[in-house]
Amino acid sequence: MKPPPPPSGEQSQIPRPSGLFRRLSALQLLAKKLLDGLASGLHKSPQKGSSVIFKQHRPYVPGDEMRHLDWRVFARSDRFYIREYEQETNIKTTLMVDLSGSMNYTGNRSPCSKASYAKQLASGLGAVFIQQQDAVGLLTFDSRIRTFLPPRGRPSHLQAMSAALEREVPGGETAINRVLREAAPRLGKRGLLILISDCLEQPAELIRALALLRHQHHEVLVFQIFDRDELSFPFTGWTRFECLEAANQYLDADAAALRQTYRENLERFQQELTDGCSRNRIELYRVVTDESLETTLNAHLSRRLKRR
Repeated sequence: MKPPPPPSGEQSQIPRPSGLFRRLSALQLLAKKLLDGLASGLHKSPQKGSSVIFKQHRPYVPGDEMRHLDWRVFARSDRFYIREYEQETNIKTTLMVDLSGSMNYTGNRSPCSKASYAKQLASGLGAVFIQQQDAVGLLTFDSRIRTFLPPRGRPSHLQAMSAALEREVPGGETAINRVLREAAPRLGKRGLLILISDCLEQPAELIRALALLRHQHHEVLVFQIFDRDELSFPFTGWTRFECLEAANQYLDADAAALRQTYRENLERFQQELTDGCSRNRIELYRVVTDESLETTLNAHLSRRLKRR
Protein backbone atom coordinates (compact mmCIF):
# COMPACT_ATOMS: atom_id res chain seq x y z
CA MET A 1 0.00 0.00 0.00
CA LYS A 2 1.34 3.41 -0.92
CA PRO A 3 1.65 5.94 1.89
CA PRO A 4 -0.83 8.80 1.40
CA PRO A 5 0.70 11.62 -0.62
CA PRO A 6 1.56 14.81 1.27
CA PRO A 7 -0.15 18.04 0.22
CA SER A 8 1.14 19.68 -2.90
CA GLY A 9 3.43 22.69 -2.65
CA GLU A 10 4.74 25.29 -5.01
CA GLN A 11 7.39 24.04 -7.40
CA SER A 12 10.84 25.49 -6.80
CA GLN A 13 12.72 26.97 -9.68
CA ILE A 14 14.95 24.28 -11.16
CA PRO A 15 18.61 25.30 -10.90
CA ARG A 16 20.17 25.61 -14.33
CA PRO A 17 22.71 22.86 -15.02
CA SER A 18 25.44 25.48 -15.53
CA GLY A 19 25.13 26.39 -11.86
CA LEU A 20 25.55 22.75 -10.95
CA PHE A 21 28.62 22.41 -13.12
CA ARG A 22 30.21 25.41 -11.44
CA ARG A 23 29.65 23.69 -8.12
CA LEU A 24 31.26 20.54 -9.48
CA SER A 25 34.65 22.14 -8.79
CA ALA A 26 33.90 21.42 -5.14
CA LEU A 27 33.25 17.81 -6.13
CA GLN A 28 36.59 17.30 -7.82
CA LEU A 29 38.37 15.84 -4.79
CA LEU A 30 35.43 13.56 -4.08
CA ALA A 31 35.18 12.63 -7.75
CA LYS A 32 38.85 11.65 -7.94
CA LYS A 33 38.46 9.49 -4.83
CA LEU A 34 35.45 7.84 -6.40
CA LEU A 35 36.59 7.52 -10.00
CA ASP A 36 38.76 4.42 -9.62
CA GLY A 37 35.97 2.84 -7.64
CA LEU A 38 33.42 3.90 -10.20
CA ALA A 39 35.45 1.96 -12.76
CA SER A 40 36.39 -1.11 -10.75
CA GLY A 41 33.86 -1.14 -7.93
CA LEU A 42 30.75 0.75 -8.99
CA HIS A 43 30.64 -0.81 -12.40
CA LYS A 44 33.33 -3.42 -12.74
CA SER A 45 33.51 -4.82 -16.25
CA PRO A 46 32.00 -8.32 -16.50
CA GLN A 47 34.27 -9.17 -19.45
CA LYS A 48 37.04 -11.46 -18.24
CA GLY A 49 40.54 -10.85 -19.52
CA SER A 50 39.75 -7.54 -21.17
CA SER A 51 42.06 -5.71 -18.76
CA VAL A 52 45.10 -6.90 -20.76
CA ILE A 53 44.04 -4.74 -23.71
CA PHE A 54 45.85 -1.42 -23.42
CA LYS A 55 43.63 1.57 -24.17
CA GLN A 56 45.54 4.81 -23.60
CA HIS A 57 47.63 6.96 -21.27
CA ARG A 58 46.23 9.82 -19.23
CA PRO A 59 47.91 12.26 -16.82
CA TYR A 60 48.19 11.16 -13.19
CA VAL A 61 45.74 12.80 -10.78
CA PRO A 62 46.09 12.63 -6.97
CA GLY A 63 44.03 9.67 -5.80
CA ASP A 64 45.04 7.37 -8.69
CA GLU A 65 46.54 4.04 -7.70
CA MET A 66 50.32 4.01 -7.95
CA ARG A 67 50.32 0.52 -9.44
CA HIS A 68 48.86 1.93 -12.67
CA LEU A 69 51.73 4.38 -13.21
CA ASP A 70 53.77 3.85 -16.37
CA TRP A 71 57.36 4.18 -15.14
CA ARG A 72 58.84 3.90 -18.63
CA VAL A 73 56.92 6.97 -19.74
CA PHE A 74 58.02 8.73 -16.54
CA ALA A 75 61.67 7.89 -17.32
CA ARG A 76 61.33 9.49 -20.77
CA SER A 77 59.19 12.51 -19.90
CA ASP A 78 59.70 13.08 -16.17
CA ARG A 79 55.90 13.19 -15.87
CA PHE A 80 53.48 10.75 -14.32
CA TYR A 81 50.99 8.99 -16.58
CA ILE A 82 48.42 6.29 -15.84
CA ARG A 83 47.95 3.28 -18.09
CA GLU A 84 44.26 2.67 -18.86
CA TYR A 85 42.89 -0.60 -20.14
CA GLU A 86 39.75 -1.53 -22.05
CA GLN A 87 38.20 -2.80 -18.82
CA GLU A 88 38.21 0.73 -17.41
CA THR A 89 36.56 2.45 -20.35
CA ASN A 90 33.97 0.09 -21.83
CA ILE A 91 31.18 0.49 -19.28
CA LYS A 92 27.85 1.93 -20.33
CA THR A 93 25.72 3.63 -17.69
CA THR A 94 22.09 4.71 -18.08
CA LEU A 95 20.55 7.21 -15.66
CA MET A 96 16.79 6.59 -15.39
CA VAL A 97 15.06 9.64 -13.92
CA ASP A 98 11.46 9.59 -12.69
CA LEU A 99 9.63 12.80 -13.60
CA SER A 100 6.09 11.80 -12.67
CA GLY A 101 3.77 14.07 -10.73
CA SER A 102 4.74 12.81 -7.27
CA MET A 103 8.29 14.03 -7.92
CA ASN A 104 6.93 17.58 -8.08
CA TYR A 105 6.41 17.79 -4.33
CA THR A 106 8.26 20.52 -2.41
CA GLY A 107 7.95 20.74 1.37
CA ASN A 108 8.01 24.02 3.24
CA ARG A 109 11.50 23.25 4.56
CA SER A 110 12.93 21.96 1.30
CA PRO A 111 15.18 23.97 -1.03
CA CYS A 112 13.75 22.31 -4.15
CA SER A 113 11.32 19.72 -5.42
CA LYS A 114 12.17 16.04 -5.61
CA ALA A 115 12.27 16.36 -9.40
CA SER A 116 14.73 19.24 -9.23
CA TYR A 117 16.95 17.25 -6.89
CA ALA A 118 16.76 14.22 -9.17
CA LYS A 119 17.87 16.35 -12.12
CA GLN A 120 20.80 17.75 -10.17
CA LEU A 121 21.82 14.28 -9.02
CA ALA A 122 21.63 12.89 -12.56
CA SER A 123 23.69 15.81 -13.90
CA GLY A 124 26.32 15.34 -11.19
CA LEU A 125 26.60 11.61 -11.78
CA GLY A 126 26.75 12.16 -15.52
CA ALA A 127 29.63 14.60 -15.09
CA VAL A 128 31.55 12.08 -12.98
CA PHE A 129 31.09 9.30 -15.53
CA ILE A 130 32.08 11.53 -18.46
CA GLN A 131 35.18 12.66 -16.59
CA GLN A 132 36.03 8.98 -16.13
CA GLN A 133 35.62 8.59 -19.91
CA ASP A 134 32.73 6.20 -19.49
CA ALA A 135 29.67 6.28 -21.70
CA VAL A 136 26.53 7.55 -19.98
CA GLY A 137 22.96 7.82 -21.23
CA LEU A 138 19.66 9.23 -19.99
CA LEU A 139 16.12 7.92 -19.80
CA THR A 140 13.33 10.07 -18.34
CA PHE A 141 9.83 8.79 -17.68
CA ASP A 142 6.49 9.05 -15.92
CA SER A 143 3.97 6.40 -17.01
CA ARG A 144 5.89 6.15 -20.30
CA ILE A 145 9.37 6.81 -21.59
CA ARG A 146 9.72 10.51 -22.36
CA THR A 147 13.34 10.89 -23.46
CA PHE A 148 15.97 8.30 -24.26
CA LEU A 149 19.55 9.28 -25.07
CA PRO A 150 21.79 6.23 -25.63
CA PRO A 151 25.08 6.19 -23.72
CA ARG A 152 27.90 8.27 -25.18
CA GLY A 153 31.27 9.26 -23.75
CA ARG A 154 31.75 12.69 -25.32
CA PRO A 155 31.62 15.85 -23.16
CA SER A 156 29.11 17.31 -25.61
CA HIS A 157 26.78 14.45 -24.72
CA LEU A 158 26.67 15.73 -21.14
CA GLN A 159 25.37 19.05 -22.46
CA ALA A 160 22.68 17.23 -24.44
CA MET A 161 21.62 15.32 -21.32
CA SER A 162 21.48 18.49 -19.23
CA ALA A 163 19.41 20.26 -21.88
CA ALA A 164 16.98 17.34 -21.98
CA LEU A 165 16.62 17.35 -18.20
CA GLU A 166 16.06 21.09 -18.12
CA ARG A 167 13.26 20.88 -20.68
CA GLU A 168 11.32 18.24 -18.77
CA VAL A 169 8.37 19.34 -16.61
CA PRO A 170 7.26 16.81 -13.96
CA GLY A 171 3.73 15.46 -14.32
CA GLY A 172 1.67 12.40 -15.04
CA GLU A 173 1.17 9.15 -13.20
CA THR A 174 3.91 6.79 -12.07
CA ALA A 175 4.33 3.42 -13.81
CA ILE A 176 7.92 2.39 -13.04
CA ASN A 177 7.22 -1.30 -13.53
CA ARG A 178 5.80 -0.77 -17.03
CA VAL A 179 8.53 1.69 -18.04
CA LEU A 180 11.40 -0.55 -16.95
CA ARG A 181 9.96 -3.48 -18.87
CA GLU A 182 9.49 -1.29 -21.94
CA ALA A 183 13.02 0.08 -21.61
CA ALA A 184 14.74 -3.29 -21.11
CA PRO A 185 15.24 -4.07 -24.85
CA ARG A 186 16.86 -0.66 -25.41
CA LEU A 187 19.38 -1.05 -22.60
CA GLY A 188 21.41 -3.87 -24.08
CA LYS A 189 23.23 -6.10 -21.60
CA ARG A 190 25.91 -5.85 -18.97
CA GLY A 191 25.66 -2.19 -18.08
CA LEU A 192 25.16 -0.07 -15.00
CA LEU A 193 21.60 1.23 -14.51
CA ILE A 194 20.86 3.94 -11.96
CA LEU A 195 17.21 4.56 -11.11
CA ILE A 196 16.51 7.97 -9.53
CA SER A 197 12.95 8.04 -8.21
CA ASP A 198 10.75 8.26 -5.13
CA CYS A 199 9.80 4.64 -5.96
CA LEU A 200 6.13 5.25 -5.19
CA GLU A 201 5.10 2.04 -6.91
CA GLN A 202 3.76 -1.19 -5.49
CA PRO A 203 6.98 -2.72 -4.07
CA ALA A 204 6.36 -6.21 -5.46
CA GLU A 205 5.83 -4.88 -8.99
CA LEU A 206 8.85 -2.60 -8.81
CA ILE A 207 11.09 -5.40 -7.55
CA ARG A 208 9.95 -7.71 -10.36
CA ALA A 209 10.90 -5.08 -12.95
CA LEU A 210 14.28 -4.44 -11.33
CA ALA A 211 14.89 -8.20 -11.10
CA LEU A 212 14.32 -8.42 -14.88
CA LEU A 213 17.16 -5.95 -15.39
CA ARG A 214 19.40 -7.98 -13.08
CA HIS A 215 18.51 -11.08 -15.08
CA GLN A 216 19.92 -9.28 -18.13
CA HIS A 217 23.20 -9.00 -16.20
CA HIS A 218 22.92 -5.29 -15.48
CA GLU A 219 24.17 -3.88 -12.22
CA VAL A 220 21.37 -1.81 -10.69
CA LEU A 221 21.51 1.08 -8.23
CA VAL A 222 18.44 2.87 -6.89
CA PHE A 223 18.50 6.39 -5.45
CA GLN A 224 15.18 6.77 -3.65
CA ILE A 225 14.38 10.45 -3.13
CA PHE A 226 12.28 11.76 -0.25
CA ASP A 227 11.16 15.15 0.88
CA ARG A 228 11.66 15.57 4.63
CA ASP A 229 7.88 15.95 5.05
CA GLU A 230 7.35 12.44 3.72
CA LEU A 231 9.50 11.03 6.50
CA SER A 232 8.41 13.19 9.43
CA PHE A 233 4.76 13.87 8.47
CA PRO A 234 4.75 17.28 10.21
CA PHE A 235 1.15 18.19 9.34
CA THR A 236 -1.30 19.20 12.05
CA GLY A 237 -5.02 19.86 12.18
CA TRP A 238 -7.37 19.37 9.26
CA THR A 239 -5.32 19.14 6.08
CA ARG A 240 -6.14 18.59 2.43
CA PHE A 241 -3.87 15.94 0.92
CA GLU A 242 -3.90 16.37 -2.85
CA CYS A 243 -2.79 13.78 -5.38
CA LEU A 244 -0.05 15.19 -7.59
CA GLU A 245 -0.53 12.55 -10.29
CA ALA A 246 -4.26 12.84 -10.97
CA ALA A 247 -6.52 15.89 -11.04
CA ASN A 248 -9.31 16.41 -8.53
CA GLN A 249 -8.21 13.63 -6.18
CA TYR A 250 -7.74 14.67 -2.58
CA LEU A 251 -8.39 13.69 1.01
CA ASP A 252 -9.52 16.05 3.75
CA ALA A 253 -8.50 14.57 7.08
CA ASP A 254 -7.23 15.25 10.57
CA ALA A 255 -3.46 14.86 10.12
CA ALA A 256 -2.97 13.82 13.74
CA ALA A 257 -5.37 10.92 13.27
CA LEU A 258 -3.50 9.79 10.15
CA ARG A 259 0.04 10.10 11.46
CA GLN A 260 0.43 6.67 13.07
CA THR A 261 -1.17 4.80 10.17
CA TYR A 262 0.92 6.74 7.66
CA ARG A 263 4.15 5.94 9.48
CA GLU A 264 3.26 2.26 9.74
CA ASN A 265 2.45 2.10 6.03
CA LEU A 266 5.67 3.92 5.16
CA GLU A 267 7.74 1.58 7.30
CA ARG A 268 6.10 -1.47 5.72
CA PHE A 269 6.58 -0.02 2.24
CA GLN A 270 10.26 0.70 2.90
CA GLN A 271 10.92 -2.71 4.40
CA GLU A 272 9.40 -4.52 1.41
CA LEU A 273 11.49 -2.44 -0.96
CA THR A 274 14.66 -2.98 1.08
CA ASP A 275 14.14 -6.74 1.30
CA GLY A 276 13.38 -7.03 -2.41
CA CYS A 277 16.48 -5.09 -3.40
CA SER A 278 18.62 -7.17 -1.05
CA ARG A 279 17.32 -10.46 -2.52
CA ASN A 280 18.22 -9.32 -6.02
CA ARG A 281 21.57 -7.72 -5.13
CA ILE A 282 20.33 -4.24 -5.96
CA GLU A 283 21.87 -1.36 -4.03
CA LEU A 284 19.30 1.00 -2.54
CA TYR A 285 20.29 4.49 -1.37
CA ARG A 286 17.79 6.78 0.33
CA VAL A 287 18.36 10.51 -0.01
CA VAL A 288 16.46 13.56 1.20
CA THR A 289 16.11 16.80 -0.75
CA ASP A 290 17.48 18.95 2.06
CA GLU A 291 20.83 17.12 1.79
CA SER A 292 23.44 18.67 -0.48
CA LEU A 293 24.45 16.88 -3.66
CA GLU A 294 28.00 16.57 -2.35
CA THR A 295 26.74 14.97 0.86
CA THR A 296 24.60 12.53 -1.09
CA LEU A 297 27.45 11.36 -3.33
CA ASN A 298 29.94 11.15 -0.49
CA ALA A 299 27.71 9.39 2.02
CA HIS A 300 26.39 6.74 -0.34
CA LEU A 301 28.99 6.07 -3.03
CA SER A 302 31.92 6.19 -0.61
CA ARG A 303 30.11 3.74 1.65
CA ARG A 304 29.61 1.46 -1.33
CA LEU A 305 33.29 1.54 -2.23
CA LYS A 306 34.30 0.76 1.35
CA ARG A 307 32.08 -2.33 1.33
CA ARG A 308 33.83 -3.48 -1.85
